[in-house]
This record gives sequence, structure tokens and C-alpha cells, in this order.
Amino acid sequence: MNDFGSDMIYPIWPLFVIGFPGVDMRILGFIDGLGDAIVSISQAGSGYLSDKTGKRKLFVWLGYIFGGTSRLGYALSRIISAWQYLIPFRVLDRSGKMRGAPRDAIIADISTDQNRGRNFGILRAMDNLGAVCGIITCLALVSLYGLGFVPQLLIIASVPSLIGAVMVFILAKDRRTIKIYKGLSLRDLTSNFRLFLFLSALFSLGSFSYSFLLIYVGNLNLETTFLTLFESQILLYLLFTVVASLTSLPFGWLADKAGRKTVLILSFIFWALVCFSFPYATSITAVAALFAFYGLHKGAIEPSQKALVSELSPKEYRASTLGAFQMITGLCALPASLIAGVLWETSGDFAPFYLSLILTIIATILLLLVKEIRHSEQA
Repeated sequence: MNDFGSDMIYPIWPLFVIGFPGVDMRILGFIDGLGDAIVSISQAGSGYLSDKTGKRKLFVWLGYIFGGTSRLGYALSRIISAWQYLIPFRVLDRSGKMRGAPRDAIIADISTDQNRGRNFGILRAMDNLGAVCGIITCLALVSLYGLGFVPQLLIIASVPSLIGAVMVFILAKDRRTIKIYKGLSLRDLTSNFRLFLFLSALFSLGSFSYSFLLIYVGNLNLETTFLTLFESQILLYLLFTVVASLTSLPFGWLADKAGRKTVLILSFIFWALVCFSFPYATSITAVAALFAFYGLHKGAIEPSQKALVSELSPKEYRASTLGAFQMITGLCALPASLIAGVLWETSGDFAPFYLSLILTIIATILLLLVKEIRHSEQA
């Protein structure tokens, strides 16, 4: 339900922001990067508090509330027509990601080594299923009513997340725990995990926002027979989301069978292929193929990465470790999108892709040195 609401916005987000007076790619990169950095901080804080209090549900519930109400603020910003007003509501929106680490800890806690990748794959598949429905709704409403309908679309997008919050409040239950949590420090993490954390942060420095892909497509001026450029961009984002949705569960299953590292390396390869090929794409068919590979990357990285982090971390610190992991990699997203925006404006729109390609290759080499660990616990 939450992704149904949020993905009514995501396909139009880059053009929505660029449409404000005085906004260029540097400002778009700053706003997107700031949002990703806030995600990381909120997940780290909620992960720590979730382990300390033994509560998971509260943070998931608040996260959906924040996400839903922020979209009402986006609509207000459009009415005022000042991009600066996007910043506080972007902070509120991405603070809603506080739900991530406690929610992931719930999945990890009720899973075993034999099904953890599959369970994270199911979670990601359901997220993406909601996203597909949201994108289709966005395409239908914008096609019917035009871009002038965006403020109303933003208001409508708040409803599914608020429904999700009600469902969590009524149906979700916390597991009781008597363990006293004393906090997490680097001493609690092995050198193996620290290496994985470092390479993941390095990879994140090159993982600029999807907004750059959509704006890049817009600059190509690719002509289609039946669709406007804007509709083509939405459909490309839909293609990416459908592929991610359909492959998350299979990649999660593969991570259980072939190993987390194997699938994670595949995800890095898919992203490297996107970065290498995008500057040479000159047809809508080539661009569509690259968005499909982008979807394969997303479908592979999340279940394998979260399963690997869950198993490399101490069991009693899972939510904290997942949150800390998201914080460190997410904090790299602010300079990632900001650097991408600066490179775009100063060196050409191809420059962010080449930088990301180099960082991805280095991260892949380092990943080969990480050792997988299985705890063999039972749910």
C-alpha cells in the first residue's frame, strides 16, 4: 500500500522538481541526495531504538504516517511555486523510512538461514507490486488530465500510505523480549563485516538517483509513434519496476541456494552494464533494455544485501546493524547525487555514469574478499 502511494510520485518526481523556477540538475541532485541521507539517519536511529526497546511496530507505523502526510506538503509546495519548500517535506518523507530497519529486523527474526533470502525477496516483490500499481495509476491520471493535475495526484498519493498505517496499527504485533540492549559499537562488528560495509559505502557513492536516468532519457529526444516523451519516461520507470518486482523473489531464492555474494555480484554487474551502456544508447529499444537491466539490479541487490547484512551482524543487534548499514550507505547517497549533478552540469551528462562504473568495479573486487556466515538458527 505504501509503495502504491509513493510510486504515483516517483515517475514524475524529476520533472516535478525541475519544473520549479531556478532549478537545475545540481539542485535536483541535492534534494534527492538529501532525501537519501535522511533515510540513512532515520533508519539508524530507529534501528537502535527498536533493539533497545524491543519495539518494531511503532517505527513502522510512524514511517507510513510520515510518508503519507509529506505528499500533502509536496502539493502545497507546488501551489506556492517555491522549490525551497520541498526541503522540509522531503525530510519528512524520507524520515518515514525509519520503518526500514525495524521492518527488516522483523523479517530477519522470523526467518532461518534457509529461507531468509526468499523472505526478503517476498517483501521486495510486494513493495514492487504496489509500485507497479502506483505507476500505472500515475500514467492513467496524467494521460487523462495532464501535468496540471500533479497537485491533486500528490494528494491522492497520500491515501494508500495512510491506509497502510492503519493496517499496521490494527494488525501488526511486537514480539515480547526480556533482553536488555546495551548498544552497538564497532567492536561488536567483525573485520569481515567492516570490509563489506566499506565496499557497500563505496558502491553507494556511485549510486546516484534514478532521477538522472529519467532526465537523461528526456535529453535524448527519442521519438515514439504513439507516446509523448513524458509518457515514455513513465513507461520506462514502469518497466524497471515490473522487472524488479518479478525478479526479487527468484533472486532471493537464488541467494538462499547459490549464496548471497553470488547474487550481490550479479547485481553489481547489472548496474555496471547500465552505467557503461547508457551514454551509447541512441534508440528507445536500447534505453528500454537498459531500464530492464536496472530492474534486474534492484531485484537482485535488496534481498541478497539485506540477508547478508543480517547474517554478518550479531543476532542481538540486528535492527541496529541493519540501521547502521543503511545509515552509512545512505549518507553516501547525498554526495553521490550531488557529485552526479555537478559532473552533469560541468563535464557532461555522461560523466556520472563513468564515475559510478569505476566505483562499482572496485566494490565488486572487494566483495570477492568477504566471507559469508550462516548462523543455522531456527525461527
